[in-house]
Amino acid sequence: MDVKTETGCEDDKELDILEELKQEDTDEELPHADVVDIFQEGLAMIVQDPLLCDLPIQVTLEEINSQVALEFGQAITVRVFKADGEIMPVVVVQNATVFDLKKAIQRYIQLKHQREGGIQHISWKYVWRTYHLAFSGEKLEDDGKSLREYGIKNRDEVVFVKKLKNK
Repeated sequence: MDVKTETGCEDDKELDILEELKQEDTDEELPHADVVDIFQEGLAMIVQDPLLCDLPIQVTLEEINSQVALEFGQAITVRVFKADGEIMPVVVVQNATVFDLKKAIQRYIQLKHQREGGIQHISWKYVWRTYHLAFSGEKLEDDGKSLREYGIKNRDEVVFVKKLKNK
């Protein structure tokens, strides 16, 4: 039998090394802002890839994943037309529902406003109560119905249409 193991000296050395490593880890912790900066720099480098060059500099991981899914045919781009003429290219998964499209539109606008310093809060409850989405003249009324069931494919156009009041 090994003397080191019998006396426990080997275990004491391992504990000392672990304690030193823990101490080094705590000494090298970075402030949150620095970690975010390093992360953003890494993302900026990733965005230089030709596959991802269409993405903004302050890209999110969600946007990178969406772009990769598009390239592998796992997602589609739906072009959403607003009343003011703006076109929003919104990415959703292949089997997305109308509800998924609405959430993607909300996320797209939220990210746009964060980057541009625009409106801080939008009442989406009001938006969906006042407007509906339409594709080829057909209202997308059933949130649970898939976009494919409405005939929506990659690069198809969906429009915001103001709901008429019932009198």
